[in-house]
Amino acid sequence: MKLRPKTTIEQHFSAIEDKRVERTKRHLLIDIITITLCAVIAGAETWDDLELYGKCQYKWFKKFLKLPNGIPSHDTFNRVFAQLEPEQLQSCFLNWVKSISSLMPGEIVAIDGKTLRHSYAKSNDKSAIVMVSAWAQQNGLVLGQRKVDNKSNEITAIPQLLKVLYLKGAIVTIDAMGCQKEIVSQIVEKEADYVIALKKNQVGLYQRVDELFKEALLSQGVGYEYSEYIPEESGHGRTEIRRYQVLNNIQDLVDSRCEWKHLNSVACVQYYRTVKNGKTKLETRYFITSLSHEAQELSQSIRGHGSIENQLHWVLDVEFNEDSSRIRKDNAPENLAIIRHIALNLLKQDKTEKGSIRSKRNRAGWDNNYLLEILTNQ
Repeated sequence: MKLRPKTTIEQHFSAIEDKRVERTKRHLLIDIITITLCAVIAGAETWDDLELYGKCQYKWFKKFLKLPNGIPSHDTFNRVFAQLEPEQLQSCFLNWVKSISSLMPGEIVAIDGKTLRHSYAKSNDKSAIVMVSAWAQQNGLVLGQRKVDNKSNEITAIPQLLKVLYLKGAIVTIDAMGCQKEIVSQIVEKEADYVIALKKNQVGLYQRVDELFKEALLSQGVGYEYSEYIPEESGHGRTEIRRYQVLNNIQDLVDSRCEWKHLNSVACVQYYRTVKNGKTKLETRYFITSLSHEAQELSQSIRGHGSIENQLHWVLDVEFNEDSSRIRKDNAPENLAIIRHIALNLLKQDKTEKGSIRSKRNRAGWDNNYLLEILTNQ
């Protein structure tokens, strides 16, 4: 009997070039990728885990993989993923995501970086890898990722990631690291809107926005398109009040040269936090946006950016143990990060199991029929 998982994975990932020397190829690349993906879904974290999982599931894998020389060794998994070009795996990942989902109108796409803390190597002075990812909030999917080049920062990786993403109709949210004119222009060219935190080293724009809000507050909003929204929240022993203030149609006031493409509104968010000892702390942040939303609606995009931390980064750290991963050789850390994203997307897409990511991974490790459902997205 031929099962479907190989067909499903093969149609999206078989285009990856196998650069191994022909005479040394004892295992097919698509077999190695398939075993790795299944093992990671089921809870594997190390090369030894991959080999052990493959051996334990050999009879099942043999139903749809060729496995000409059995299950690859842990050293083989290590070598293959160290040599594999991440750009090719990324390209296949993007095509696969496009085939299983489409962005909803106005969907929030949060872009943020995450450090793989134990991917550094003291022996060759290799710093920890930083991956910049795009997270579609409503779909609950990773849309793509890009490694930050060594001796660089997220500013260089964000444009590279934006270049390969389909974003028409989306609302792209980025923290202050992405507050760059070129990035704003790129988002607009993608026919998307943006909500970006304004950083203080954008001295001219930051100062003008700061002064504009002070003037608007002094006049109590008279003469401005001003709106305000104040939800109150309690939890974890503290009370937090967020005050959202928005000024619309302000480009002539803060950006008369139109250097920031489609800049339409600015937002001021004041965070009042009262902790257990009764002390209150105030934090103020500014945002620029192409949207013309009033404060309550815009607050959803500003708060929605946090979904990438809560629903992606936290899950990768807690459920996939990503921060503890000691995989460091060459391209292996970046490639395994992409595999984890694929695994998480598949688990998020599954609607047959209502439990947590942890329970889904456990069941996938214990029930091959359920794993098959995840792989075929049925």
